[in-house]
Formats: sequence, structure tokens, C-alpha cells
Amino acid sequence: MTQAWLNRIGTAVPPHDIHAAFIDFGRDTIADWHKRLLFDRMARLADIEHRYAIFEPGPLPRDTILDAAGFYRRGAFPSTAARMAQYEPHALHLALRAIQALDADTSRITHLVVASCTGFTAPGLDFQVMRAAGLPDATHRTIVGFMGCFAAVNALKVASQIVLADAAARVLVVNVELSSLHLQEEFQDVPKMLSFLLFGDGASAALVTAEPHGIALGRFQVAVIPRSADLITWHIADTGFLMHLSGQVPGRIRRWLAEHGPTLLPPQHPALWAVHAGGRSILDAVQQGLYLSPDALRFSRAVLRNHGNMSSATLMFVLNAILNDEDARGPGLAMAFGPGLTVETFAFERP
Repeated sequence: MTQAWLNRIGTAVPPHDIHAAFIDFGRDTIADWHKRLLFDRMARLADIEHRYAIFEPGPLPRDTILDAAGFYRRGAFPSTAARMAQYEPHALHLALRAIQALDADTSRITHLVVASCTGFTAPGLDFQVMRAAGLPDATHRTIVGFMGCFAAVNALKVASQIVLADAAARVLVVNVELSSLHLQEEFQDVPKMLSFLLFGDGASAALVTAEPHGIALGRFQVAVIPRSADLITWHIADTGFLMHLSGQVPGRIRRWLAEHGPTLLPPQHPALWAVHAGGRSILDAVQQGLYLSPDALRFSRAVLRNHGNMSSATLMFVLNAILNDEDARGPGLAMAFGPGLTVETFAFERP
């Protein structure tokens, strides 16, 4: 019987570490000192040290121009069209870097699955990757779009189903997210600023085949937490994509997992956990809701600390950290959350 395997993963981030600069910017921008103290406290508690973006922080003072290229100017933030014009070249460049890090023979790829929710174009990123990475023109292409942070699970689910249907298939799975393209000029709204504080840019490329090495992909499951559809939303507006991330999300996840989490677990209790690093409060909610040990989410917390939340690419960075740890062996469970409020999971095994 055919088994789908996640053989290996390549990752890439842009060159500009923006996290410290953004904290300084937020502190200087918020006029009310009570709000500024709250922002400072939450920034310290975020457990993020680095986030990367396609934009280089601008020179001080950043009272008018935020980035070195002048893309973000106070009072004149760019239109969605201008942001999408940036998405097209930068998303392709970052995807190609991740594919290069994967070090796979692209001429043998039979299927391409691309996941992204931070930009659109046609011919799409799938077509551009196919041509630029040297994939055959006969490559079957699928885009998983606008599904948010859990899109990585869906992309791997598609790849797994392809391999189960055709053992000769070699599927390239690419996740690319440029969250920095969607900064909004809402600098006095502390919750909004704190949500901007979470997100960074990143890309991953993964090879899924029937060749038995890497991580064996198991059962995929999906659930929706009741009465939570309005807690995470993502809408296209005239000045970029507008995200709403409710502060109720961690508590809702924690309570739901405490009641329903056991139904998600594979027959063997997971020794490995690959949880989407959506934020420290999300990881705390999973740890508390499933009664996990303090170090169970170490791979996710390390990715959050070093990269922030890269939307759909984040889970792939966590899985890559597991693959790079020779001691990380045994059964595992991957989990991600997104609009709905949807819970996507899959079991896996690292022999």
C-alpha cells in the first residue's frame, strides 16, 4: 500500500530583520503613554526576537517614511494594486530561494502545489515558479489560496492525496507569504499594532513522494470551533488586505481543545508536536488545552522566536526543525488554526 512521505523541506526569509525596528517605531508612534506602556509590555511578552520582511527599515526618524524604499509613507499608504505589484516579483524570488534550499531535481517534478494568502496574480505564482524553477511544462499545478495560517496543512493534504493516487508522483509544495505587504496605518490602535508585531515574511519548499524517508504523512482531520467565525477574518480592501485577529482566539482554542482535543490524537500518543506558531498565546493555549509538557512545543516556540508568524509558511518551518533534529523520532501531530475558526491537523511518523 502506498505511503506518502514528506522527504525534506527548504526554507527562506528576506534579508531584513524588522522586529526591533518595528517595536521602536510602535513605541514612538503611540501618543498615549498608557497605551505605550501596554504596547511595550505585550512586545516583551510576545517571545519574538526576529522577524524578516522584504522591506528594509528606513532611517531615523521614521515619522514620515517607514521603510528605506519609501513604500510606506505616513498619510499616503499604498493601494492594493501597488502592493500586488510588489508581491509578484518578491514572492517569486523568495519561493525560488526556498526551492534552491530544497536541493531537489526539479526536472522530475510531476505536480506543483502552491499555498499563499498574501497576494494574487495571473498567470499565477504556480506558473511563474514552474517556469523559473525549471519544472516541466506538463507539471500539474494547484493553488491553495487565501486560507490563512492553516493552508500548509491543506497543501500537504493535496500532495499526500496525489501520491496515494499515483506512487510515481513527485510533488513540490511551495508556501510563500509576504505579510509585510499589508501593514495598515492604524498606529493608535494598540491591538492592531500588536497583531502587526506578530507577522513576518517567509517561504518554504517541500518534496512529497512515496520514497520512504523523512516524515510519513498520516491521517488528516479538520474541525470548526462553533460560534467563532468572526474571530479571524481577512478581507481585501483598497489599501491592502485587512486582518482582524480577536483577542478571544487563544481562550476559545484552549477551551475547545480541552474538550475535543483527544479526538484529534493518533492511536499512539504523539512524541512530536508541530503546532503553527501563530503567537505565544496560541502556543500557550494548545499546551494548556492538551495538557502538554513544558517542552512539547519547543520546535514551534523556536520558530516563533526566530521568525514570528509567517502565516502558512510557519508550520513548514516547524516541520523542518523536526527534520533537522536527529533525536526527534516517533509519532507526531501537526496542528494549525485559521479563519473559521478552523482547526486542521495531521498525524505523522518520524522513524
